[in-house]
Parts: sequence; structure tokens; C-alpha cells
Amino acid sequence: MPFLGQDWRSPGWSWIKTEDGWKRFEFYGHDLGGNNELDLEEMQEENKENLFVGDVCEVATKKRKKDFFNNNTKSQFFYQEKWIYVQKESTRERHGYCTLGEAFNRLDFSSAIQDIRRFNYVVKLLQLIAKSQLTSLSGAAQKNYFNVLEKIVRKVLEDQQNPRLIKDLLQDLSSTLCILIREVGKCVLVGNINIWVCRLETILSWQQQLNNLQIPKQVTNGMTLSDLPLHMQNNILYKFSDAWDIINLGQTTPTLHMLSEDRQLWKQLCQFHFAEKQFCRHLILSEKGHVDWKLMYFTLQKYYPKREQYGDTLHFCRHCSILFWKDCHLALLFKDSGHPCTANDPDSCFTPVSPQHFIDLFRF
Repeated sequence: MPFLGQDWRSPGWSWIKTEDGWKRFEFYGHDLGGNNELDLEEMQEENKENLFVGDVCEVATKKRKKDFFNNNTKSQFFYQEKWIYVQKESTRERHGYCTLGEAFNRLDFSSAIQDIRRFNYVVKLLQLIAKSQLTSLSGAAQKNYFNVLEKIVRKVLEDQQNPRLIKDLLQDLSSTLCILIREVGKCVLVGNINIWVCRLETILSWQQQLNNLQIPKQVTNGMTLSDLPLHMQNNILYKFSDAWDIINLGQTTPTLHMLSEDRQLWKQLCQFHFAEKQFCRHLILSEKGHVDWKLMYFTLQKYYPKREQYGDTLHFCRHCSILFWKDCHLALLFKDSGHPCTANDPDSCFTPVSPQHFIDLFRF
């Protein structure tokens, strides 16, 4: 229930229930032709199915009516922040601490998956949570997690992009759930076991849909990748940072297959992901005495983590201890850092947060 004290903290917020969970409910002004009449009871009646209206004290009622009159509006806007204060201990001003589930609910991952720069980042984060942090999520965070996952699967089925990433995510999630469901006697899962069984069945259904996904061949009369000169096709392959992307592209035409087997290409890929000391420990030579860089890459990835690369990531402000999405467009146009920063030079306080670092922030 919102706080209704008569002090500087205001009478509290109103909340509305959506498919992604509870969101803040606020009112913003639009000119309605000089109509300054607004009845609070009418607003409550229109939103009685969603808007939680508790026992509002007299002071809170007067303040809300005054805000309604000043804004001259009946329009509504649901506000969701894209930042969260990371608190690890209690202080005089704040009690408690921030959890992984709370951060997952607050950081608006549903919108992030629509951004092609953030899609891989969110998928990797969901995969890490599925492997090790699934039991630490609250009931609301679990629901939000699977809502985001469902939107990702729908997006992949519709636009037919990145199916391999989602298959790997669902495989890790189903494997983890199978292990946890067997250990239900140890109370490792939050919630009813029947709900988790239904979720597992849903995951298996998603996996079947992705396995049956067939990408239609695009017919075009314009220039294709095969029409480009060899050096341009080779330059495109050198831009890839994922080995399976190179292999899959090499299976399309004989020319690309020849280019994808280039030793120099795989050498550069190994140097991008791994250190030179790691090469020496797992040196693999071919029959001709040359280093087999392709085989070395797949050998090294078994022992060492690959270098992660994302178009956009979450950022952490060391000055404010706030985790947030940084909107580059707003930062350029309005000098908006993405969160209420109080530092003199906010940009110097920002640190990119990898998916693993995100999880480590909430380990106490």
C-alpha cells in the first residue's frame, strides 16, 4: 500500500496492474477545451478494475484533487523508470537492500529486446540467470522473466532472426528446470511445483516451434552477397566475432566456404577472444606442421570464456550507485544521462556492465 504520510515524501504513488506486473500510474496534462472540472470518484470508477485505491486519507485526497485541477486532464500515462539504485546494506535513509529480482522487474527488459543493439545482451543475461540464479527470483520476478522470454520467442518466430541464440537459452533453461524439479523436496523453487511443470511444458513447446522454423528463401532481382568481389566478401567474414556465424555463412556458396576456411581468418578470431598465453597451453598442429587455428578456437573455448561484445549494455554509475540504460539519442540531444545523476561530470562515472557483472552486483 502506498505511503500516505503528511510530509515531504508526498502521499505516495498509485499503481496499476499490467501483463508485465505493477507499474506506476501518473497523470499528465492536456488541454481539454477549458474543462477544469474533475471528479476523483469518476476517475476511480473508470479504472476500478486496474487501479488500486486504498483508504486514502483526507490530506492525500485533497492533494490529488489539486494536482488534477492544475493539470486540467483526464489522460493517463504509465511511467516506468529504466534505472535502479543498487543498495547492498541498510542506511539511515534507506532500509533493506536491492535484489536481483527487483532489478529485473525495474529495468524494463521488455522494451530492451526491441532494440537490436540490446537484444543479444538481454538474451545472454536471461541465459546466465537460467543457469545459476533462477531459484533466487521472487514470484513477481519469475513471472516477469517468463513474460520477457515469451516476447523474445515470439519476436524470433516473427522476424526469423537469431534463432540459434534462443535455442541455446531454452536448452539451458529446460536442463536447469529438469534438475530443480527433481529436487522439489529440498524446496529449491519458489512457487507451486505445478506452475513450474507447466512452464517446462511451455519451454518444450517453444523449442519444438523453433526447431520447425523454416526461413523462406528470399527472391530478389538486385545485387546479392555472392555478386560482391572476393575481397569484399572476405572483409565481411573478418567482421564476424562468432565462429558459428562464419561456419553457417560458409555453407551458403562454394566461394564463401573457401573463404571461411582461411587460416588467417581463424587466427584473428582466436586472437580476438583469447590471450597468447592460452595459445601456448593448447597448441594444435596440422599434418603439414602448421597451426590449426580453427581447431584451436573450438578447443580454447572449452577451457576459457570468450570475449563478449554487445551493441549496447547496462551502465553503472559509481557516483550514484545506480544501474541504468543509457539512451545515446537523449544523451546527445538533451544531455540526459539516463538517471538522476548528481555528479559534476556524469560521463566519467559510468561503467559498462556485462551480463555476468550484472548478476555479481546482487550477490551478497
